[in-house]
Amino acid sequence: MDAIYNFSAGPAGLPKAVMELAQQELVNWNGMGRSVMEISHRSKEFIEVANTAESNLRELLQVPSNYKILFCQGGARAQFSAIPMNLLGTSTKACYVDGGYWAHSAIAEANKYCDVQVIDAKTEIDGKVAITPAASWSVDADAAFVHYCPNETIDGIEINDLPVTDKPIVADMSSTILSRKIDVSKFGVIYAGAQKNIGPAGITLVIVRDDLLDLASEILPSTLSYKLLDEKDSMYNTPPTYAWYLSGLVFKWLKSIGGVAEIEKRNRNKAKALYAAIDESDFYKNDVHPDNRSLMNVPFQLAKPELDAIFLEQAEAKGLVALKGHRAVGGMRASIYNAMPEEGVAALVAFMHEFEAKHAA
Repeated sequence: MDAIYNFSAGPAGLPKAVMELAQQELVNWNGMGRSVMEISHRSKEFIEVANTAESNLRELLQVPSNYKILFCQGGARAQFSAIPMNLLGTSTKACYVDGGYWAHSAIAEANKYCDVQVIDAKTEIDGKVAITPAASWSVDADAAFVHYCPNETIDGIEINDLPVTDKPIVADMSSTILSRKIDVSKFGVIYAGAQKNIGPAGITLVIVRDDLLDLASEILPSTLSYKLLDEKDSMYNTPPTYAWYLSGLVFKWLKSIGGVAEIEKRNRNKAKALYAAIDESDFYKNDVHPDNRSLMNVPFQLAKPELDAIFLEQAEAKGLVALKGHRAVGGMRASIYNAMPEEGVAALVAFMHEFEAKHAA
């Protein structure tokens, strides 16, 4: 079978080595004659899976000892509610940086729980979408925390600077976690849906500084309580064990190839090659300023939009799948998360050159 390169924005592809190992272990895991999805989450065997996953993730991200790692449910959207309910304390205000669709969705949910100060971070430079300098963002002195989304997957916009504040910084890293080095100590909370760089959909990562665990609202649902989830080792209710297991395999795979430093190098090489193919052409365009282009999600448009359907059809015939852009922006979008090999981007670039040669005239 010819190689298939999956550019889906999420659920995204998983590393081939992880999928092959999961396939081998599917019906007889650890010599038990059962699948890992069939054993109790409280068994010593699964506790070892959970502990190893946490230990490896802590090592990969160099998570300080005063931070708790939680494996939750409900996706990032559940965290849109959990964040204000866990962190407001006695405050009634929070600050949200609006850089695009996902930040806007978080703001809409937070408005149910508090007075939200919105900082509109988008601007335009030389006709391209850009992000204003973080130093220009004025954070309300009464805000309990500052929330932002470093990467907007739909528009392919990246916020490179941290908010300048003494308030806890909360980051939705669903599409950037594990793709590059970060200093976890600069954040109060980091959260991420799994289905891009961690594992399959169904599990959600939360990394929270331990001094923030006692701020929760009294009406906070138990399943969203960071303090309770920490006390119960992320097993207050039955967790999505298979997603947890697969995420653990991804962490092991990342370690085996050289960790976050190595995957960051690969990711930057992929993005550089793809953006170069776009910028060197009059046939393709990207509307984001180079300073704020996403490392993970590369949207692009054709000079002849009437060719979009043909481009997608012919790309898929060559094993380049899930390239259709989000309905809000149209065009194409190549999501090049950790599991996308450099060969996949090279194949896409080669096809883009070939397609342009046939249709540019």
